[in-house]
Amino acid sequence: MSAPATSASNPVFPFHLVRADLERVEAAILDQARAFDPGVEGYVSYVCKTSGKRIRPALAVLAGGATGGTHEGHTRLSVILELVHIASLVHDDIMDGAEIRRQVPTAVAKWGSSLSVLLGDSLFAYALELATEFDDTHVCRTIARASRDVCSGEILQTQRRFDLNLSVADYLKMIEMKTAALFAAASELGARLNHQSEALQRSLRDYGLKLGTAYQIYDDCLDLVGDEKAVGKTLRTDLARGKLTLPILFLLEGATDSQKQKLSRMLLKGEPMDTSILAGIADYDGAVERAVKFAQDMLVSARADLIALNATPHKQALEDIVGYLHGLLDQCRTIR
Repeated sequence: MSAPATSASNPVFPFHLVRADLERVEAAILDQARAFDPGVEGYVSYVCKTSGKRIRPALAVLAGGATGGTHEGHTRLSVILELVHIASLVHDDIMDGAEIRRQVPTAVAKWGSSLSVLLGDSLFAYALELATEFDDTHVCRTIARASRDVCSGEILQTQRRFDLNLSVADYLKMIEMKTAALFAAASELGARLNHQSEALQRSLRDYGLKLGTAYQIYDDCLDLVGDEKAVGKTLRTDLARGKLTLPILFLLEGATDSQKQKLSRMLLKGEPMDTSILAGIADYDGAVERAVKFAQDMLVSARADLIALNATPHKQALEDIVGYLHGLLDQCRTIR
């Protein structure tokens, strides 16, 4: 299968088909703050308004639309998965020391780490409480398992910081857990709520897993090459925090022994490094290019997982998401 067609200069997420659904999801997400104590409601409302593109809800709704149609259950699923995601972002920002997300101060920047940890915990707990309202216990278990994987992936990544023996396979396992698990749950359960076959659910789960993995690779490349003002969040935190992402792992693979020693010393010291420093150590451009290609090859495979779906506008939109992310990855080649 050939690479998906896309415009590298201006990739557009295919929201139009599910815009009405996502507006309902958005309203429902913001409404969840009212379920908390009035003293907590303002904190929950703040982080729910600053958390991104709603890609996971879009996947759940599109998977539902591609397998029979959407209903109230898809809205509820979307809200739950997004609350888990928001909780993970609150915790991520604490660990990364990030001050900006979506061009506004993060929770930790506004209120400190102690309150932000508890805020993230509250959102996780509430999301799992909402999941118990599904009659199908498999749905609840899948959401709980994905939530566990998100946290476990972060633990593993924290455990392996500054670990120069980290392999590409180890890295992929971690990002499948911390990022792709929610993508996979969204696409799988979107079909499950329409009582589709287990085979089709697995295909959509595989699609989501690959899409989420490729998205995290894009985000890791962006941390190295992106512009903070354009992206709207704090960048250059991965290396300073000892996170060895795919471009850096490829950089280490391609470096000479002396370059590896120099890079290793800089990483272990936690010294800030910009791209000009990295370019002087090894084939930095080649490492980023290789990571981009790795992710784009994964997207080709993700698109193939959609073959079992009937031809519908929703299936086309799922394919368009692949093209959207392919275009974002292309931009990583040009914004350095």
